[in-house]
Amino acid sequence: MTATTAQSPAATASVADETRRVVQEFLAARLNGDGERLVALFADEVDWLLAENPGVPWIRPRSTAAECAAQSEELAEHTVPEDARASVDAFLVDGTDAVLTGHLSGTVRATGKSFEGPFALRLTVEDGRITRHHLYENSLSIAEACAP
Repeated sequence: MTATTAQSPAATASVADETRRVVQEFLAARLNGDGERLVALFADEVDWLLAENPGVPWIRPRSTAAECAAQSEELAEHTVPEDARASVDAFLVDGTDAVLTGHLSGTVRATGKSFEGPFALRLTVEDGRITRHHLYENSLSIAEACAP
């Protein structure tokens, strides 16, 4: 039998508040294209998960803060900025974990084709930095939009 220590409700709320704050900073930095801030928000090593999609240039394995932050720049290079849309329907926080669900859409610059679909993003925040970034999205729609 192992002993566990329960956190007080105030400590649990404090952790959740910190998680929510960091995730809100992350969203603002993504929206503003602030790569430096994104690098600072990601941990040195990140558990990054985004289904491999060889036909999509901005989707690839990543693990460092700089690689993770660069994803938003690469996405902007390959899509039409004025067509990019993302909405968040739910933002749930439980301790160090946050889950956002919503809808995203855009247009691939090289093909002129559009993609759209729901997404879910799970982030984990530890010591004020994002240590987990798992994104689940409509990868088929995105791959079809990238295909010539």
